[in-house]
Amino acid sequence: MTYLKKILQFAKPYKRFAILNIISNVFYALFSTLAFISFIPMLRVLFQEEKPISTKPVWNGEFGNIKDFANDYSNYFLNQQVEQYGEIAALVSICITVIVLFFLKNLFNYLALYFIANLRNGMLKDIRNRIYDKIVELPVSFFSEKRKGDFISRITSDVQEIQTSFLSMLELFVKEPLTLIFTLVFMIGISPKLTLFVLVFLPLAGLLISTIGKKLKSQSTQAQQENANFLTIVEESLSSLKIIKGFNAEDKFKRKFYSSTGRLNQILNTLLHRQNLASPMSEFLGVVVITIILWFGGRMVLIDNTMDASTFIGFLVLTYNILTPAKAISKATYSIQKGNASAERILEILETESTIQDDRNAVKKESFDENIEVENINFRYEKENVLKNFSMQVEKGKMIALVGQSGSGKSTIANLITRFYDVNEGVIKLDGHNIKGITKKSLRNLMGLVTQDSILFNDTVKNNIALGKDNATKEEIIEALKVANAWDFVKELPEGLETNIGDSGNKLSGGQKQRLSIARAVLKNPPIMILDEATSALDTESEKLVQKALENMMKNRTSIVIAHRLSTIQNADKIIVLHRGEIVEQGKHLELLAQKGTYQKLVEMQSFD
Repeated sequence: MTYLKKILQFAKPYKRFAILNIISNVFYALFSTLAFISFIPMLRVLFQEEKPISTKPVWNGEFGNIKDFANDYSNYFLNQQVEQYGEIAALVSICITVIVLFFLKNLFNYLALYFIANLRNGMLKDIRNRIYDKIVELPVSFFSEKRKGDFISRITSDVQEIQTSFLSMLELFVKEPLTLIFTLVFMIGISPKLTLFVLVFLPLAGLLISTIGKKLKSQSTQAQQENANFLTIVEESLSSLKIIKGFNAEDKFKRKFYSSTGRLNQILNTLLHRQNLASPMSEFLGVVVITIILWFGGRMVLIDNTMDASTFIGFLVLTYNILTPAKAISKATYSIQKGNASAERILEILETESTIQDDRNAVKKESFDENIEVENINFRYEKENVLKNFSMQVEKGKMIALVGQSGSGKSTIANLITRFYDVNEGVIKLDGHNIKGITKKSLRNLMGLVTQDSILFNDTVKNNIALGKDNATKEEIIEALKVANAWDFVKELPEGLETNIGDSGNKLSGGQKQRLSIARAVLKNPPIMILDEATSALDTESEKLVQKALENMMKNRTSIVIAHRLSTIQNADKIIVLHRGEIVEQGKHLELLAQKGTYQKLVEMQSFD
């Protein structure tokens, strides 16, 4: 219940629906009880058990006499009906009363469900929005440790389970208890002795059911975790289908998936078997209670003559009315245990604090005026430093290139300057301001990023290009495409700018996707451009086209170029050579060649055009 209480905070914006639901449930419980009680006068007419009362009874105002007053008044009313219209007409009147009461009961039941639907679906929307907000807010490092399928599971099946459990909770705390209370009040009024028998067995039933329910939470957690596991396998299979087929690994992934679904099947079977036990168990216990009432109540009617037959039958009907909500409460208890497990998984995400936050006094930086300074930084992903005492300075309008073997820390520098990660020691400054004191949004507004992997979305060319500039005109988009050397192929697409490029842009070639990525950065028009091995994944022909686009883009801009192919950075103002996170050489292309060191070895490993 701890986690569900926290989830209830999401109900606050919809409290008016909760209030209306409670009001409707109050009337539902009242009319539900009255509907069953209305059978008693009908039975008395049929059995002709009481002497007719011809004088209209008057209530003396004492609460203890309300039962006798109600009996006398119903006797008087029925006697008037019989005298005026006959016994059959009186029976018809009672039947109409019963129908009206049951109609009102079901009307308020519908209204209660109507209002709760708005509450449930509103909560569902808000929780999913909050989870998505958290997903885009958390740092990149967080998702390198988590699986995508796990997040998909939490935002879908876990949230859906919360929705179901929340309805069960309202039934547990409002609808069914009210029905129980109203029914018990009338049952006590009819016979305190018989009611005591009912009350003895209800706690026993609850104890048995709660014993089984305690194990549901842990099993529900296992089920949701396994559900996340198989969703991860599906996501990986869809995104890596070429590799799976290319290495004939279909059977291996099938076995992996079958193993996951097999475990999920076993967990769900155990879970549902326990959950399904609630209904037959509560029904059996209900039959036991009814049997005891028949035995004890039968003695009161046949031997002790302390209760008439019609009242006893009415009491049995009321007992049914108390067993139905008791049964519903037992089911709701199971559902809440499952929901609590899902709530725990959702809150684990929502309560995760982002490690990369804006300082309280962070400023907005609207322009880049002087330089970027990286001063003696150390950075580690786990235990060992990836960068060691690294320093560099990037003057405005200059192009700085970072080269080195894979794993030397080149891409890490790009991640630190954009604040995807924070340095462990040292400082990075922009125009003399520590970037931790600049808002993340304004910092990233000053930067354009082109990565090795062309990250595009299943949308139109136009929407992909305009990602960083919502109000971009068609002319601006076309101009950006021309700068990126991409307009020639875009205008030949079936619907031009409105062509959908498919999942991850898979309808396009690698070179075309990369040029669209460059066009996206060009349209944003930032003063600082960061290119993270933007041509390394391309063939020679595509590289030439992309390189030309990059040269167009970098004119009059400050550029940090992380290069794998050294042919792309010969004209850099400074080349920094990295080895295992440390600077081993720096200078211009010809200067470094003259040193005949690490850079020359890297050059010799590649062929220049």
